[in-house]
Order: sequence, then C-alpha cells, then structure tokens
Amino acid sequence: MPKATPLLSCLPTFGEEGAVHVVIETPKGSPNKYAYAEAFGTFQFKMVLPEGMSFPYDFGFIPSTKGADGDPLDILILLDAPAFPGCVLEARLVGVIEAEQRERDGTWERNDRLIGVAVKARTHAHIHALSDLRPGMLDEVEAFFAQYNQLAGKDFRVVRRGDAEAALALVRQGGD
Repeated sequence: MPKATPLLSCLPTFGEEGAVHVVIETPKGSPNKYAYAEAFGTFQFKMVLPEGMSFPYDFGFIPSTKGADGDPLDILILLDAPAFPGCVLEARLVGVIEAEQRERDGTWERNDRLIGVAVKARTHAHIHALSDLRPGMLDEVEAFFAQYNQLAGKDFRVVRRGDAEAALALVRQGGD
C-alpha cells in the first residue's frame, strides 16, 4: 500500500529560527484566484478578477493554523518574483492587517491578513516591520481587499494594523 502523502495544510507552522511556513495559493500578478482544496490535496480555481485587477503580492496561508473564520490564516508574501500555487516557503512576519468582512448573510466575521517577507528574498531583505514598507503600500493592499470582497458580495473593513508581535500572537493563537 502506498504511503499517504501529508496534506499541505498539515505541514508544521514554524520553520527554522522562528520563521513561518507559507503555502502560496495565488501568485503576485495573477488575475486568477486559486485556493488549496484539502479534500482533493490540490489547488482549485476559484474565480477570475475583473480586467486590470490582479493580486498585488503572493497570497497564501500558514499551515496548521486556523483564523477566526475557521480557515488557515491568510498571508501576503513579499518576494522578488511571483511564486506558484503550491510553493512552500519560509517567511518572517512583519505585521498584520486585522480586518472584518461582512458575509452575504449580514454577519461580520474576522478575516485578518498577515504580512510577511520570504526569508530568501533579496529586494525585500531590509523589511522587518510595517514601517519599513514603502509609503502607501498598506493603503493599496487594504483597497485591493475591499474591492476583492465587494466583488464577492461582501464588505471589508480594517480594524487596525498590528506589528510583527501582533501577527505572531495570531499565529500562536490559531495553531492546531
């Protein structure tokens, strides 16, 4: 009998030296949204964004975690070039956009977006905190998610921005 392959969602949360493991779902620049489908152990096409709209950074999840919405914690990754769906990398946390989204039934649900830098990134190696990001970058990311959620019939609002320690606390809180 063949040996069972571990699911990407079950990988360890932490890598070396406190970095988190990240599974990329949707690469930077993609107008297509992909999501890991645990039931199939593969990636599933979810939707196409409108003409001219694409993911501003690599987007994925931190394995073996759960956010308030019941899904693995979402994370945006700064990397020199886009990765690909299913790529696993290590990242250092630099902060979090704590947010809520209003579901179609009218209820508000927490859905935070962590921000990380790939440990092996070159052009983003200097980024260790949200204050190291270029001016306006977080505003643009928040606007992207507001528009993205609006297209899905949901509202998106930022509760607050948090530092790397706040992001790490969410990861520890959401660990299995």
